[in-house]
Amino acid sequence: MMSIASDAKPSAHSVADTIRTEVYPDKPTEISPLLIGEKIPAVKIPAADGSLFDLNAAIAQKPTILIFYRGGWCPFCNRELAGIQNIQADLVKMGYQIMAISTDSPDNLSRSAEKNKVAYQLLSDADLAVSKQFGLAFKAPAAYGKTLETGSEGKNTDKLLPVPSVFILDKKGVIQFEYINPDYRQRIGPELMTAVAGTLIKSIQ
Repeated sequence: MMSIASDAKPSAHSVADTIRTEVYPDKPTEISPLLIGEKIPAVKIPAADGSLFDLNAAIAQKPTILIFYRGGWCPFCNRELAGIQNIQADLVKMGYQIMAISTDSPDNLSRSAEKNKVAYQLLSDADLAVSKQFGLAFKAPAAYGKTLETGSEGKNTDKLLPVPSVFILDKKGVIQFEYINPDYRQRIGPELMTAVAGTLIKSIQ
């Protein structure tokens, strides 16, 4: 199993053991994310077409690259989505599926998919319920208030953001690799993503 270190403070407990607090950190460096070796929680989340998507059932089908990003309004996120799209064929050939979760409403997800020519699954965590369970949510700076309200279509009532993250999961939903960086401008590049995915696939198929 692999990880790239970040300034995020790790949690000592799994979601199965602890319900994460309703008090969210003020800074992205203070989150307590899920760790490598932990199993992700049970998640049903809206897709871009508005239907309810069973994340765990989908993950059980094949190894998964799961991305958390801020929203289609974020240029760094759009660059990341486009970079993943450029290597999607290689990742799929290895045996992976790709899913990306953001604070956008389903309608705004559809716009992002069209803008970035994204062919993989985009999912709406407009109320950040999933980001909270993964331990990625923190209080957004006040300047983001209007952006988050518009992007989530009013569902992000707590005015939270997820720390951009990438998880590689096996078919049991256990985290095998994670890249979590509190600096939203820094994302894992396509070349490194391909290399890490290629290294892991033999052990998690």
